[in-house]
Amino acid sequence: MKQALLEVMRMNRICRMVLVTCLGSFVLVIFYFQSMLHPVMHRNPFGMGICCRKGSRSPLQELYNPTQLELSSNAVLHQMRRDQVTDICRANSVMSRKRRVLTPNDLKHLVVDEDHEMIYCYVPKVACTNWKRVMMVLTGRGKYNDPMEIPANVAHVSSNLKTLNQYSIPEINHRLKNYMKFLFVREPFERLVSAYRNKFTQKYNTSFHKRYGTKIVRRQRKNATQEAMHNGNDVKFEEFVAYLIDPHTQKEEPFNEHWQTVFSLCHPCHIHYDLIGKYETLEEDSNYVLHLAGVGDYLKFPTFAKSTRTTDEMTAEFFQNISSEHQTQLYEVYKLDYLMFNYSTPSYLKLE
Repeated sequence: MKQALLEVMRMNRICRMVLVTCLGSFVLVIFYFQSMLHPVMHRNPFGMGICCRKGSRSPLQELYNPTQLELSSNAVLHQMRRDQVTDICRANSVMSRKRRVLTPNDLKHLVVDEDHEMIYCYVPKVACTNWKRVMMVLTGRGKYNDPMEIPANVAHVSSNLKTLNQYSIPEINHRLKNYMKFLFVREPFERLVSAYRNKFTQKYNTSFHKRYGTKIVRRQRKNATQEAMHNGNDVKFEEFVAYLIDPHTQKEEPFNEHWQTVFSLCHPCHIHYDLIGKYETLEEDSNYVLHLAGVGDYLKFPTFAKSTRTTDEMTAEFFQNISSEHQTQLYEVYKLDYLMFNYSTPSYLKLE
Protein backbone atom coordinates (compact mmCIF):
# COMPACT_ATOMS: atom_id res chain seq x y z
CA MET A 1 0.00 0.00 0.00
CA LYS A 2 2.80 2.36 0.95
CA GLN A 3 4.63 1.54 -2.28
CA ALA A 4 1.53 2.28 -4.34
CA LEU A 5 1.07 5.65 -2.61
CA LEU A 6 4.67 6.64 -3.38
CA GLU A 7 4.16 5.69 -7.02
CA VAL A 8 1.04 7.89 -7.25
CA MET A 9 2.92 10.85 -5.72
CA ARG A 10 5.79 10.38 -8.16
CA MET A 11 3.39 10.36 -11.13
CA ASN A 12 1.75 13.54 -9.82
CA ARG A 13 5.14 15.28 -9.71
CA ILE A 14 5.92 14.18 -13.26
CA CYS A 15 2.54 15.44 -14.49
CA ARG A 16 3.08 18.82 -12.83
CA MET A 17 6.54 19.14 -14.41
CA VAL A 18 5.15 18.29 -17.85
CA LEU A 19 2.32 20.79 -17.35
CA VAL A 20 4.75 23.57 -16.33
CA THR A 21 7.02 22.82 -19.29
CA CYS A 22 4.10 22.93 -21.72
CA LEU A 23 2.81 26.20 -20.28
CA GLY A 24 6.31 27.72 -20.49
CA SER A 25 6.68 26.67 -24.10
CA PHE A 26 3.24 28.07 -24.91
CA VAL A 27 4.16 31.44 -23.39
CA LEU A 28 7.41 31.54 -25.39
CA VAL A 29 5.53 30.77 -28.61
CA ILE A 30 3.04 33.58 -27.90
CA PHE A 31 5.90 36.00 -27.13
CA TYR A 32 7.68 35.03 -30.35
CA PHE A 33 4.65 35.69 -32.54
CA GLN A 34 3.93 38.96 -30.76
CA SER A 35 7.48 40.08 -31.40
CA MET A 36 7.12 39.15 -35.05
CA LEU A 37 3.90 41.14 -35.33
CA HIS A 38 5.18 44.08 -33.27
CA PRO A 39 8.96 44.30 -33.69
CA VAL A 40 10.97 46.53 -31.40
CA MET A 41 11.85 48.93 -34.21
CA HIS A 42 8.18 49.92 -34.51
CA ARG A 43 8.63 52.02 -31.40
CA ASN A 44 10.49 55.31 -31.32
CA PRO A 45 13.67 54.35 -33.23
CA PHE A 46 15.74 57.04 -31.54
CA GLY A 47 14.88 56.24 -27.91
CA MET A 48 17.40 54.99 -25.38
CA GLY A 49 17.99 51.26 -25.44
CA ILE A 50 16.64 50.61 -28.95
CA CYS A 51 19.12 52.69 -30.90
CA CYS A 52 21.49 49.86 -31.54
CA ARG A 53 21.28 47.19 -34.23
CA LYS A 54 21.85 44.10 -32.08
CA GLY A 55 20.17 41.11 -33.64
CA SER A 56 19.48 42.85 -36.98
CA ARG A 57 21.34 43.13 -40.23
CA SER A 58 23.97 45.85 -40.48
CA PRO A 59 23.86 48.49 -43.25
CA LEU A 60 26.89 46.79 -44.78
CA GLN A 61 25.06 43.44 -44.98
CA GLU A 62 21.92 45.07 -46.39
CA LEU A 63 23.92 46.96 -49.03
CA TYR A 64 25.86 43.99 -50.40
CA ASN A 65 23.10 41.41 -49.95
CA PRO A 66 19.74 43.25 -50.13
CA THR A 67 16.73 41.45 -48.70
CA GLN A 68 14.27 43.40 -50.83
CA LEU A 69 14.26 42.88 -54.57
CA GLU A 70 13.41 46.52 -55.35
CA LEU A 71 16.68 47.60 -53.73
CA SER A 72 18.79 45.47 -56.05
CA SER A 73 18.91 48.21 -58.72
CA ASN A 74 20.33 50.61 -56.12
CA ALA A 75 22.93 48.02 -55.18
CA VAL A 76 23.98 47.70 -58.83
CA LEU A 77 24.18 51.48 -59.27
CA HIS A 78 26.46 51.92 -56.27
CA GLN A 79 28.60 48.99 -57.34
CA MET A 80 29.19 50.82 -60.64
CA ARG A 81 30.15 53.98 -58.75
CA ARG A 82 32.55 52.01 -56.56
CA ASP A 83 34.10 50.38 -59.61
CA GLN A 84 34.62 53.80 -61.22
CA VAL A 85 36.55 55.03 -58.18
CA THR A 86 38.63 51.85 -58.07
CA ASP A 87 39.52 52.10 -61.76
CA ILE A 88 40.58 55.76 -61.52
CA CYS A 89 42.63 55.11 -58.38
CA ARG A 90 44.40 52.27 -60.13
CA ALA A 91 44.99 54.31 -63.30
CA ASN A 92 46.39 57.22 -61.30
CA SER A 93 48.22 55.18 -58.70
CA VAL A 94 51.35 57.32 -58.78
CA MET A 95 49.41 60.49 -58.00
CA SER A 96 46.71 59.01 -55.76
CA ARG A 97 49.00 57.00 -53.50
CA LYS A 98 51.73 59.50 -52.76
CA ARG A 99 50.82 59.23 -49.09
CA ARG A 100 50.30 55.60 -48.24
CA VAL A 101 49.66 56.15 -44.53
CA LEU A 102 46.76 58.33 -43.42
CA THR A 103 47.28 60.53 -40.39
CA PRO A 104 44.60 61.32 -37.75
CA ASN A 105 44.22 64.73 -39.37
CA ASP A 106 43.16 62.98 -42.59
CA LEU A 107 40.22 61.39 -40.77
CA LYS A 108 38.65 64.49 -39.24
CA HIS A 109 35.90 64.60 -41.90
CA LEU A 110 34.71 61.07 -41.20
CA VAL A 111 31.72 61.17 -38.84
CA VAL A 112 31.05 57.93 -36.93
CA ASP A 113 27.62 56.55 -36.03
CA GLU A 114 28.24 53.71 -33.57
CA ASP A 115 24.58 52.76 -33.16
CA HIS A 116 23.97 52.11 -36.85
CA GLU A 117 27.55 51.14 -37.78
CA MET A 118 28.08 53.84 -40.38
CA ILE A 119 30.82 56.34 -41.27
CA TYR A 120 30.00 59.47 -43.27
CA CYS A 121 32.68 61.64 -44.88
CA TYR A 122 31.24 65.12 -45.09
CA VAL A 123 32.09 67.36 -48.05
CA PRO A 124 31.21 71.07 -47.67
CA LYS A 125 28.78 72.41 -50.27
CA VAL A 126 27.33 68.93 -50.85
CA ALA A 127 24.38 69.08 -48.43
CA CYS A 128 26.72 68.49 -45.52
CA THR A 129 24.71 70.70 -43.14
CA ASN A 130 21.61 68.55 -43.57
CA TRP A 131 23.63 65.35 -43.39
CA LYS A 132 25.24 66.51 -40.15
CA ARG A 133 21.75 67.22 -38.81
CA VAL A 134 20.67 63.70 -39.76
CA MET A 135 23.76 62.20 -38.11
CA MET A 136 22.94 64.12 -34.93
CA VAL A 137 19.46 62.54 -34.95
CA LEU A 138 20.94 59.07 -35.56
CA THR A 139 23.57 59.38 -32.82
CA GLY A 140 21.64 61.55 -30.36
CA ARG A 141 19.97 58.68 -28.47
CA GLY A 142 16.59 60.40 -28.62
CA LYS A 143 17.85 63.94 -27.98
CA TYR A 144 16.82 65.02 -31.50
CA ASN A 145 13.90 63.79 -33.60
CA ASP A 146 13.58 66.26 -36.46
CA PRO A 147 16.78 67.20 -38.35
CA MET A 148 15.36 70.58 -39.38
CA GLU A 149 14.84 71.58 -35.75
CA ILE A 150 18.62 71.62 -35.38
CA PRO A 151 20.03 75.09 -36.25
CA ALA A 152 22.72 75.07 -38.95
CA ASN A 153 25.32 76.59 -36.62
CA VAL A 154 24.66 73.83 -34.06
CA ALA A 155 25.10 71.15 -36.73
CA HIS A 156 28.59 72.49 -37.43
CA VAL A 157 29.76 72.43 -33.79
CA SER A 158 32.46 69.78 -33.92
CA SER A 159 31.74 68.40 -30.44
CA ASN A 160 28.20 67.41 -31.48
CA LEU A 161 29.50 64.59 -33.67
CA LYS A 162 32.31 62.09 -33.16
CA THR A 163 34.89 61.77 -35.93
CA LEU A 164 37.16 58.85 -36.74
CA ASN A 165 40.36 60.67 -35.74
CA GLN A 166 39.20 60.52 -32.09
CA TYR A 167 39.68 56.74 -31.93
CA SER A 168 42.76 54.60 -31.37
CA ILE A 169 44.41 52.94 -34.36
CA PRO A 170 42.91 49.47 -33.64
CA GLU A 171 39.47 51.07 -33.19
CA ILE A 172 39.89 53.00 -36.45
CA ASN A 173 40.84 49.85 -38.35
CA HIS A 174 37.90 47.92 -36.89
CA ARG A 175 35.40 50.58 -37.94
CA LEU A 176 36.86 51.00 -41.41
CA LYS A 177 36.52 47.26 -41.91
CA ASN A 178 33.09 46.67 -40.40
CA TYR A 179 31.07 49.88 -40.78
CA MET A 180 29.35 51.10 -43.94
CA LYS A 181 31.31 54.08 -45.27
CA PHE A 182 29.60 56.65 -47.49
CA LEU A 183 30.06 60.13 -48.90
CA PHE A 184 28.22 62.53 -51.20
CA VAL A 185 29.80 64.26 -54.20
CA ARG A 186 28.85 67.06 -56.59
CA GLU A 187 29.91 68.34 -59.99
CA PRO A 188 33.28 69.89 -59.03
CA PHE A 189 32.98 73.33 -60.64
CA GLU A 190 29.35 73.70 -59.55
CA ARG A 191 30.51 73.00 -56.00
CA LEU A 192 33.36 75.50 -56.43
CA VAL A 193 31.05 78.29 -57.63
CA SER A 194 28.67 77.49 -54.77
CA ALA A 195 31.56 77.91 -52.31
CA TYR A 196 32.59 81.20 -53.91
CA ARG A 197 29.04 82.60 -53.83
CA ASN A 198 28.57 81.63 -50.21
CA LYS A 199 31.93 82.70 -48.82
CA PHE A 200 32.78 85.79 -50.89
CA THR A 201 29.51 87.40 -52.00
CA GLN A 202 27.60 87.27 -48.72
CA LYS A 203 28.16 90.22 -46.38
CA TYR A 204 27.84 88.14 -43.22
CA ASN A 205 30.89 85.96 -44.04
CA THR A 206 33.37 88.49 -42.65
CA SER A 207 35.64 85.76 -41.26
CA PHE A 208 36.26 84.42 -44.78
CA HIS A 209 36.71 87.95 -46.13
CA LYS A 210 39.40 88.64 -43.53
CA ARG A 211 41.04 85.21 -43.66
CA TYR A 212 41.08 84.64 -47.42
CA GLY A 213 39.61 87.68 -49.19
CA THR A 214 42.32 90.09 -48.05
CA LYS A 215 45.02 87.62 -49.11
CA ILE A 216 43.44 87.08 -52.55
CA VAL A 217 43.07 90.81 -53.20
CA ARG A 218 46.68 91.52 -52.22
CA ARG A 219 48.05 88.79 -54.48
CA GLN A 220 45.76 88.93 -57.47
CA ARG A 221 44.54 92.52 -57.84
CA LYS A 222 46.71 95.15 -59.42
CA ASN A 223 46.47 98.60 -57.86
CA ALA A 224 44.17 97.37 -55.09
CA THR A 225 42.92 100.08 -52.75
CA GLN A 226 43.83 100.07 -49.08
CA GLU A 227 40.16 99.54 -48.25
CA ALA A 228 39.90 96.45 -50.49
CA MET A 229 43.09 94.97 -49.05
CA HIS A 230 41.82 95.58 -45.53
CA ASN A 231 38.24 94.29 -45.96
CA GLY A 232 38.59 91.57 -48.63
CA ASN A 233 34.83 91.64 -49.19
CA ASP A 234 34.70 92.19 -52.95
CA VAL A 235 36.75 89.28 -54.34
CA LYS A 236 35.98 88.64 -58.01
CA PHE A 237 35.58 85.07 -59.24
CA GLU A 238 38.49 85.55 -61.65
CA GLU A 239 40.70 86.51 -58.67
CA PHE A 240 39.49 83.49 -56.72
CA VAL A 241 40.42 81.17 -59.62
CA ALA A 242 43.84 82.82 -59.97
CA TYR A 243 44.40 82.24 -56.24
CA LEU A 244 43.49 78.54 -56.54
CA ILE A 245 45.85 77.82 -59.44
CA ASP A 246 48.72 79.88 -57.99
CA PRO A 247 51.45 77.31 -57.06
CA HIS A 248 52.31 79.43 -54.03
CA THR A 249 48.83 78.90 -52.53
CA GLN A 250 49.03 75.19 -51.79
CA LYS A 251 52.71 75.42 -50.85
CA GLU A 252 51.69 77.88 -48.16
CA GLU A 253 48.80 75.82 -46.73
CA PRO A 254 46.16 73.27 -47.83
CA PHE A 255 42.98 74.52 -49.47
CA ASN A 256 40.11 75.42 -47.20
CA GLU A 257 37.65 72.52 -46.90
CA HIS A 258 34.98 74.42 -48.85
CA TRP A 259 37.05 74.32 -52.05
CA GLN A 260 39.34 71.40 -51.27
CA THR A 261 38.93 68.42 -53.62
CA VAL A 262 36.84 65.45 -52.49
CA PHE A 263 39.87 63.33 -53.29
CA SER A 264 41.88 65.18 -50.62
CA LEU A 265 39.08 65.44 -48.05
CA CYS A 266 37.84 61.84 -48.05
CA HIS A 267 40.83 59.87 -49.46
CA PRO A 268 38.81 57.46 -51.65
CA CYS A 269 41.95 55.72 -52.90
CA HIS A 270 42.90 54.77 -49.34
CA ILE A 271 39.45 54.30 -47.83
CA HIS A 272 37.01 51.97 -49.59
CA TYR A 273 33.65 53.75 -49.66
CA ASP A 274 30.72 51.37 -49.86
CA LEU A 275 28.23 53.95 -51.04
CA ILE A 276 28.76 57.10 -53.11
CA GLY A 277 25.78 59.41 -53.20
CA LYS A 278 25.44 62.29 -55.64
CA TYR A 279 24.08 65.78 -55.12
CA GLU A 280 22.17 65.44 -58.37
CA THR A 281 20.16 62.54 -56.85
CA LEU A 282 20.48 63.72 -53.26
CA GLU A 283 17.13 62.77 -51.77
CA GLU A 284 16.97 59.38 -53.45
CA ASP A 285 20.52 58.42 -52.45
CA SER A 286 20.16 59.83 -48.94
CA ASN A 287 16.96 57.98 -48.21
CA TYR A 288 18.59 54.80 -49.52
CA VAL A 289 21.30 55.23 -46.87
CA LEU A 290 18.64 55.71 -44.20
CA HIS A 291 16.84 52.59 -45.40
CA LEU A 292 20.05 50.58 -45.11
CA ALA A 293 20.43 51.92 -41.57
CA GLY A 294 16.99 50.55 -40.72
CA VAL A 295 15.40 53.93 -40.00
CA GLY A 296 13.87 54.72 -43.37
CA ASP A 297 10.31 54.35 -42.06
CA TYR A 298 10.86 57.05 -39.45
CA LEU A 299 13.46 59.42 -40.81
CA LYS A 300 13.56 61.08 -44.23
CA PHE A 301 16.30 63.27 -45.59
CA PRO A 302 15.25 66.95 -45.40
CA THR A 303 14.17 68.58 -48.62
CA PHE A 304 15.80 71.92 -49.38
CA ALA A 305 14.88 75.14 -51.14
CA LYS A 306 16.23 75.16 -54.68
CA SER A 307 15.72 78.85 -55.40
CA THR A 308 19.26 79.86 -54.39
CA ARG A 309 20.99 76.66 -55.44
CA THR A 310 24.00 77.00 -57.72
CA THR A 311 23.11 75.37 -61.06
CA ASP A 312 25.08 74.25 -64.07
CA GLU A 313 23.82 77.24 -66.06
CA MET A 314 24.89 79.63 -63.32
CA THR A 315 28.32 77.97 -63.15
CA ALA A 316 28.76 78.43 -66.91
CA GLU A 317 28.13 82.16 -66.51
CA PHE A 318 30.84 82.47 -63.86
CA PHE A 319 33.36 80.81 -66.19
CA GLN A 320 32.67 83.13 -69.13
CA ASN A 321 35.34 85.60 -68.02
CA ILE A 322 37.96 82.97 -67.13
CA SER A 323 40.71 82.63 -69.72
CA SER A 324 41.19 79.26 -71.42
CA GLU A 325 44.65 79.03 -69.79
CA HIS A 326 43.21 79.45 -66.31
CA GLN A 327 40.32 77.11 -67.08
CA THR A 328 42.78 74.42 -68.11
CA GLN A 329 44.90 74.89 -64.99
CA LEU A 330 41.85 74.83 -62.73
CA TYR A 331 40.51 71.70 -64.39
CA GLU A 332 43.82 69.98 -63.62
CA VAL A 333 43.34 70.79 -59.93
CA TYR A 334 39.92 69.10 -59.87
CA LYS A 335 40.52 66.51 -62.60
CA LEU A 336 40.58 63.49 -60.28
CA ASP A 337 37.21 64.46 -58.82
CA TYR A 338 35.78 64.68 -62.34
CA LEU A 339 37.14 61.29 -63.33
CA MET A 340 36.61 59.44 -60.06
CA PHE A 341 32.96 60.34 -59.69
CA ASN A 342 32.13 60.10 -63.39
CA TYR A 343 31.40 63.74 -64.18
CA SER A 344 31.80 64.84 -67.79
CA THR A 345 34.09 67.73 -68.66
CA PRO A 346 31.78 70.78 -68.79
CA SER A 347 30.81 71.81 -72.31
CA TYR A 348 31.29 75.50 -71.46
CA LEU A 349 35.03 75.06 -70.82
CA LYS A 350 37.59 76.18 -73.40
CA LEU A 351 40.48 73.90 -72.50
CA GLU A 352 43.87 74.34 -74.12
